[in-house]
Parts: sequence; structure tokens; C-alpha cells
Amino acid sequence: MKNALTILVLTATFCITASCAKYDYYPDINYSGYARSDAMGFPEQDPGEGDNFDKIAENPFVKVSEQPASSFSIDADGASYAYMRRCISNRRTPSPDAIRTEEFLNYFTFDYPSPEGDNALAVNAEIGDCPWAQGHKLLRIGLKGKEIKEADMPVANFIFLIDTSGSMAGYDRIDLLKSGLCNLVDAMRPEDRVAIITYSGSVSKVLESTLVKDAETIKKAIKKLIASGSTAGGEALKMAYEEAVEHYMKDGNNRIIMCTDGDFNVGVSSTEALVEMVENYLDKGIYLSIMGFGTGNYQDSRMENLSNHGNGTYTYIDCEDEMMKVFVHERSRFYSVANDVKCQVTFTENVDSYRLIGYENRVMSNDDFENDKKDAGEIGAGQTITALYELIPATSYTMHANAALIEVRYKTKLGEDSYALNANAGFPTTDNFEPTKEFGFAAGLAAFALTLRNSQYKGNASLSMATDLIKPAEKPGNNVDPMGLRSRLLELIDAASKL
Repeated sequence: MKNALTILVLTATFCITASCAKYDYYPDINYSGYARSDAMGFPEQDPGEGDNFDKIAENPFVKVSEQPASSFSIDADGASYAYMRRCISNRRTPSPDAIRTEEFLNYFTFDYPSPEGDNALAVNAEIGDCPWAQGHKLLRIGLKGKEIKEADMPVANFIFLIDTSGSMAGYDRIDLLKSGLCNLVDAMRPEDRVAIITYSGSVSKVLESTLVKDAETIKKAIKKLIASGSTAGGEALKMAYEEAVEHYMKDGNNRIIMCTDGDFNVGVSSTEALVEMVENYLDKGIYLSIMGFGTGNYQDSRMENLSNHGNGTYTYIDCEDEMMKVFVHERSRFYSVANDVKCQVTFTENVDSYRLIGYENRVMSNDDFENDKKDAGEIGAGQTITALYELIPATSYTMHANAALIEVRYKTKLGEDSYALNANAGFPTTDNFEPTKEFGFAAGLAAFALTLRNSQYKGNASLSMATDLIKPAEKPGNNVDPMGLRSRLLELIDAASKL
């Protein structure tokens, strides 16, 4: 018994401190660190039981003759993809409502052209055959935010808002979070600032705003965090905004980084009331990034709503590698180069019908496209955004005919007037036209999502189709995928096929 206990303790210690181990429940698959809880000696939780997602009603086909224009806010989140990965790594099929296709696409960086001159964004587009519907076409729209060197980044004023309630206890929650935040502090600059606010049954400011040159003090406060008690999230969120306002840095990156499973059960706790609170601070120039943790009582719908209304992004953290991706490798995305980014696509008579794939909760009224008071999504430095439309060409369309005008509006700073960009998208000029590998990669991700959702629009989409489309783009150029996420995607699709 004593030896067994020793083995269990050593196993737990290793799994918490290691960067994520590899598991052999499918011996031919290298999971590269995305771990199953029962494989690590911890009780397994069913990712589908108790987790809460808003219902998704997929966008239908729309006749161009009835409505030629389609508008939506961009979505820079990636939570849905990481949550799906957690489910499949636990040998579970995720709920269809957990599958948001746009977040599968925008979890990855694409090999897109960078903006030129003073532009904060670049837009590109291409049309190719739709792999899962014969005779249909696929329009891929790509955006890329301006890249900024580390030395040119604005000074950061971060408030870590940390859920330390009992539901956050565990190796895959508070322990994982503490490790990731320490890594982020190590990656920040001495002139940046960090404050820490925690909440369980009550709210506490455990660290006043502190310069990162005193990194050890910050990390010491992080390492002391313990999860227990109920969850007073609303009061804590208000305190975090007040802290951000008090130490507001003009022309700085003022951002609340909220880490939680979303289960607020003390004080202000309704999603509507929390959204109203967040919206009251929209004109203060403060961003809200939300990091979701855990399963079993995971409140996805609340966290997505808060981030959507709080000028922020929403990610799901399932392992140490994901913490490194979000907090270290892609930390430049914490600085928004393009704000309130909207896209409007106006189709020509050469298109009979169109369907926006994903972005269901980001669809906008066409009248709001030019309304600068209408809130929309943000794009971080160097970040890419992808959107797909499935098209049914008009019977009279010809090769090389123009299919759509794509217009994008964005602000370099919140509260200012927006800038406009546009691009034309034409049908291929020949029957044997070969789309780019990035087109195939986007189509493969969409086929994967459509199959997992068992979408009524999936046509002939399948996991094997997704693999075939993604494989040619597995290793993009220009160091677009330094963490090898595309290879891991192929492993994940293979694992899904074995469920």
C-alpha cells in the first residue's frame, strides 16, 4: 500500500510539472502532450456532462437575388478547437454545439501576406471547388494583422483575474494555470505591470500593480494560489476593471486576463448582468481576454458571451503546451492592432446562393457594417483570420467572372473612425485551376468540423477527406507553424476516426 501511494504521488507530481506527457491508448498515435486524465492516474471526467454551450443554428443558403450582401464580425477565438481536442483525447465525441467552425479555422495561423504601408490589416481571397458538394465553390477570405517587434510593443498593464473557487482545484486547472502565468511573466518586459485579483467566496487583491522587473514577487504570489470555496465572479470582474482604470496606461495595452471555468454562483452571476457590466467599460480602452479551464461544469456560453462583448478573445486551456502557445509563443496577440473588425461580402449575379460557414453568433445586419458605434471583434499583432463561404454558382456564370466584392472595416484604436479595405474574388480562370495549399487547409478544417457536427450541410465531408485536404499543407513555409500544430491536427483526426 505504501509503495502504491508513493507511485501515485510521484505520478501526479510528474504530470503537473512536465510539459505534458505522451500516452499510448492508441499506440500508433503520438499525442504530443494532449493528455487524458485517467492516463495520468486521476479520475476521468466526462467532457459532455454538465458543460454548457449555446445552441448553434447553422447559417442557411441565401439567394443572391434576395439578399446580395452578407456581413459579420470577425472572431479571433480558438476555444472550440482546444475543447474538442480535450474531448477526443479523453475518447469522447464533443457536443455538436461545442463545434464552432470559425474557431477551428482561427486557432491556426495561415500563410497570408502581411499588410503594406500604414495598413494594420491585409485582406486576400480565393475561390476553388467545394470538396464536399459537387458543382459548388468555396470562397476563402483571409485577413492578417500587422506584425510588431517585441521592442515596439506598447507597455502592458495586465490584471490577472483568477478564479480560485473549489471548481478550479486540480492538475488541469489551478496547477496548470499557475505554471502558464509564471511563463508569461518570464516573457514580459521589466517596464510592464501585473496585478492579481482572485475570487472564490470573496474577492481579494493579492498583488497590487507591480512592475515586471520585480518578477519574483509576482511569481511568488502566483505560486501561493489555492482553489477552494464558492465563486463570486461578478464582484471580482468589477474590481478588475476598477484596477485597470486606476493604473490605465495611455497608448498602453490595458487588459484583464480572466482565468476560470465560468461557474459564477455568488453575487452577480447571470450572463446578461455580467455582459452589461463589461459593456459599461467598452469606452475605457480596456480589453478582456478569457482563458477557460476544466470540464464537468464548464460554462462555455457565458465565457464566449463575455469575451464577445468585452473587446477580447476567448481560449480554452487543456494542457501545458496550450498555455505556452497562448501565453508565450502567441503573446503578441494580446495587443490588438485592428479593433471592431467587420467584413461585408457583396455577391454578383454570377452567384446563385451562398452560405457563411460558421460565425453564426457573429452575423451582423448589413446596416451595421458602416456604423462605427457597433462593436465587433479584434485582431492581435500578427494574427490571421479566415472565413469561408460555400457558393452555388449561377447557371450562366463563366470562368474568371467576378463573384464577390469583399469589404473590411477596422479601427486602429477603440473609439476612432474606421478604415476601409476591399478585394475582389473571381472564379478560377480554367477548369484545372489549382487553389493554394492554404485553401486546402481551410477546407480540410471545415470538413473536419462539419463531420464532427454531423452538419446537415456536410455533403460528402468525412474525416478521411479532411486528412487528404490538410496533409499537403501540413508543413507551411515562413515558420507559420513552429509548434507543429498542423501535424497534431492530423493525429487528432486519426484519433477521432477511432472513436
